[in-house]
Amino acid sequence: MDEMAKLTPRQIVAELDKYVIGQDNAKRSVAIALRNRWRRQNVPEVLREEIMPNNIILIGPTGVGKTEIARRLSRLANAPFIKVEASKFTEVGYVGRDVESIIRDLTDLAVSMVRSEKTAAVQEQAVQMANERLLDILYPPPKSRRGQTANADSEEEDQSQDQDKPAPSKEASPVEAPDWEERHRRTREKMRQQLMDGKLEERYVELDVPAEGMPTMQVISPIGIEELGVNLQDLMGNMFPKKMKRRKMTVTEARKYLTQEEAQKLIDMDQAVKEAILRVENSGIVFLDEIDKIAGEKSQVGPDVSREGVQRDLLPVVEGTNVFTKYGMVKTDHVLFIASGAFHVSKPSDLIPELQGRFPIRVELNSLTPEDFVRILTEPQNALIKQYTAMLATEGVDIKFTKDAIQEIARIAFEVNERTENIGARRLHTVMTALLEDILFDVPDVKTPKIEISAALVSDRLKEIVEDEDLSRYIL
Repeated sequence: MDEMAKLTPRQIVAELDKYVIGQDNAKRSVAIALRNRWRRQNVPEVLREEIMPNNIILIGPTGVGKTEIARRLSRLANAPFIKVEASKFTEVGYVGRDVESIIRDLTDLAVSMVRSEKTAAVQEQAVQMANERLLDILYPPPKSRRGQTANADSEEEDQSQDQDKPAPSKEASPVEAPDWEERHRRTREKMRQQLMDGKLEERYVELDVPAEGMPTMQVISPIGIEELGVNLQDLMGNMFPKKMKRRKMTVTEARKYLTQEEAQKLIDMDQAVKEAILRVENSGIVFLDEIDKIAGEKSQVGPDVSREGVQRDLLPVVEGTNVFTKYGMVKTDHVLFIASGAFHVSKPSDLIPELQGRFPIRVELNSLTPEDFVRILTEPQNALIKQYTAMLATEGVDIKFTKDAIQEIARIAFEVNERTENIGARRLHTVMTALLEDILFDVPDVKTPKIEISAALVSDRLKEIVEDEDLSRYIL
């Protein structure tokens, strides 16, 4: 939540503008929802539990930026985020994924996120410890000569039973041992310096690593193994010791393996799990796509899974319930749900009234215009033209798109969307692929330092496809 203290709704919108063109109303709504989460964390504790998240339904055709807005939002907040399709879930009593698996998956992601952060925090220390272990393998520490000598002397005394006989090595050992240890210390320091300088990276060492895990088991039960929220392999692993095998690898590979091992020892996983659960409960974001696919049809008689049944199962998770995961109970009262759907056939009012009430904020996203397509091609940090320019630069090719060419690409993409299925900005991918296919194929063999894409070239390459409606439907 520290990051959120610095992000006002206006700044959140500005960050989203770097990746999503237009859709200002949707950006404002999600920015306010995100800032409200930080506000809730700072109100008096008496009211904190009473403040519920304002869940949002984004309504608009595919490819206009609904998913991208939610994904970028989660990255800004450094929050656990999961995108799921509502249509993949089934109601209780049918084979398939149950809605509570959303929260279990979100918790798994949060634990991985926290573990990665904590690993990064101890990385430097873990590398140092890994290097020490590598030194022990490359130049093992000596056995104490003094101890060896003392053992040898006691054996001789026991055998001879002669108390008057002096031990021949006792006088030499106190002098010899420190000298031997000093030589070992100096040699070890030299090897440490070589290791730090990268001179031993290609040398081979042997490590004991865990053998491949046991084959997975599928257990069929009335409630499904997913409901148990436990990992059978973890349980079996505690009952039987891990099998180890000897592997030969380079110092570079061994350092990576040992660094991971040492980092895991430095991390308190119990604390990491607690932190992950807190993140899920207070800042988790679930993007529920295709919610329109479970709207409309009422329960039917027969074996078909009803859409209304999925909605009723989804209701308690959105409303707030406790979900059992392998890390413990997770409360969903303050998880933010952002639903989206095209709602071509159905409409939000076709959802059951209880579920509608849990999504109080509804935002309609606009269809994209040719001007939007021009901006999408050029303005975002990950714009398509920037991507293709960077990829071709790896081949030593400098590709340039004229302003007229970009406008022609946008016009063609818009026209194809109007005539066939409207898939929004995704149409730009198909148009760009068809336009640059020959160039991308020939460039490695036919070295051309500079390529300019003009409007005439765009029209020439795509004219036949665009004019032939059947071909257009097939290719674009």
